[in-house]
Amino acid sequence: MVEQLFGSKTRVKLLRLFYSNPNRSFYVREITRKIDEQINSVRRELSNLLSIGIISSDTTNNRLYYEVNQSYEFYQPLGLIFGGVELPAEAKDEVAPPPKAQSKDPMLVELSQIGNIELAIYTGQFTRDETSGIDMLIVGDVNQTKLQKFMQLLEEQEKKEVRYVVMGISEFTYRRQVKDRFITTVLAAKNQVLIDKKQLVEEE
Repeated sequence: MVEQLFGSKTRVKLLRLFYSNPNRSFYVREITRKIDEQINSVRRELSNLLSIGIISSDTTNNRLYYEVNQSYEFYQPLGLIFGGVELPAEAKDEVAPPPKAQSKDPMLVELSQIGNIELAIYTGQFTRDETSGIDMLIVGDVNQTKLQKFMQLLEEQEKKEVRYVVMGISEFTYRRQVKDRFITTVLAAKNQVLIDKKQLVEEE
């Protein structure tokens, strides 16, 4: 049904990938691997989405990256269809959002099973913002064995080494309260929130 509305299975897969991963950037071969489509079809649809303004692109280290354009006029309604975007608070009482097409990230289910995760964010390599010095922050009580298996799985999927930091909720809360430089830098960097049970990222 969605494919018929939007005219192309590849286009729908791309929209789901981008809208389920706001703030993340992808290069062409990474995209073809993640959505399992032919590179020529992917290039054609990326060109279409770029021309409309749904996605944007830029180059880092001689590699062209694409990400969803959050300034696009219809970013929010498309986000409600393809996942990753919430209705504004004032609209939630008037309109019931449809169920999301998929989770924010393919690894989200696996991540939630490693323990009681209060906060998890991608940054660094995932968002092309190296100011934090890490790629992932996990806050909560985790099972170390499951954590190691999860990180191995994530690195295999992303085909790169992932730098991560894990800390308990009390440590995170304290370090945020005292404006710890590391926590402040991580949260100020471009990031994608995977889990945030207590709106820790939004706290002042």
